[in-house]
Amino acid sequence: MGLFIAERIRKREFGKLIPAVDREALIEGARLCLTDIIAGDGLPKGTRLLKAYATTKQGPRRILYLLVVAEGDLFVLLYRNKKDKAGANMSPKNAAFNAVLAKHLDLLREDIASDRIEEITTVPEPDTGVD
Repeated sequence: MGLFIAERIRKREFGKLIPAVDREALIEGARLCLTDIIAGDGLPKGTRLLKAYATTKQGPRRILYLLVVAEGDLFVLLYRNKKDKAGANMSPKNAAFNAVLAKHLDLLREDIASDRIEEITTVPEPDTGVD
């Protein structure tokens, strides 16, 4: 299983780089046993939407992943504050969520076609020489 993010989704959700605390939240939230399957329109065949929750120093976050069932790979679609219009209610009943989901699915498709996908991995702690 891999954890990936499209370049343009990363820029929209995080900017130039994913901060270490948010990277860890994405990795921690990617544990399938902690996610909920939710409905969504326009999903590619063989995929599912998974919603996860994270708590950071900046407050609660909602994470939306696209699971590619056959490979078990996860793609980050959204990383939102609980107070964000799309993040407050990640469900098909929320028009703001549906609009962002449709846009991010398009960005993901385009970035996959252009090979602009980044793998999210842990960043090793710098060696300080102190044991």
